[in-house]
Amino acid sequence: MAMRETFINPIGRAFSVLSAFSPHERWLNGADIAARTDLPVSTVLRILKSLVNLGYVHQCSRTRRYRLTALVLSLGYAAIAYSEAQFTLTPAMRSLSEQHGLYVVLGTRDRLDVVLLECVNPRPEQSRRTGFRLRISAGTRFDIGESPLGWALLASLPDLERNYLSMKIEQRKSHDWPRIRRKLIDAENVVRQRGYCMSLGEIDPDISIVAAPLMLPEHGPMVIACLGETKNMSRSRVERELGPLLARIESSTRDGGQFAE
Repeated sequence: MAMRETFINPIGRAFSVLSAFSPHERWLNGADIAARTDLPVSTVLRILKSLVNLGYVHQCSRTRRYRLTALVLSLGYAAIAYSEAQFTLTPAMRSLSEQHGLYVVLGTRDRLDVVLLECVNPRPEQSRRTGFRLRISAGTRFDIGESPLGWALLASLPDLERNYLSMKIEQRKSHDWPRIRRKLIDAENVVRQRGYCMSLGEIDPDISIVAAPLMLPEHGPMVIACLGETKNMSRSRVERELGPLLARIESSTRDGGQFAE
């Protein structure tokens, strides 16, 4: 009830429209955005007109499609440029990436996605040697119900919030919900036992992921993860090295300390 009394619908709809864009789909039309936001096309077009006038969205005169402008970056940079979480974790993420030749990412929840705040790539010589490259960067999104990043983050949430999000996932993917629900329950149990969860070539046979939730003081729930080539991320390596290392980072940050290897 308190939320309904304080929620301003036009602002919520405007941010829903802005959130519909992604790094891999920069240009969208009104119907695309309406489908992603569950808003009427007429409402989306009115909001887009206002956002164009404010300078946050640009419309191509030839295709009539829309994209975000650089002005939107100012909002993101204001939030993350001096983020305590990034300041604390980036050195450890860089060290972990360099030592193990992996992509190391930091993410947080945005509705039913995990959006990356920081991505540390392996050194160029490491990537050339393995020939393995991922197209991920800050802003890349992962489905919260279909990725270890999402499973780990969900496992860290209070029961009320986790149950609410599970209900939303079920509504979005009702046909596949039994499989997703089993995966979420399994991952939650593993996170509680070990502090991390993983997918070793299960989602994509070439890519393995190990992820751990992060609970930093005065920050919302986050997740840290390592991504790499499946042939270089055996179960024994993950369980012996990578998973416990991420769990130690989680434990250190949860206690308000600085992580040191």
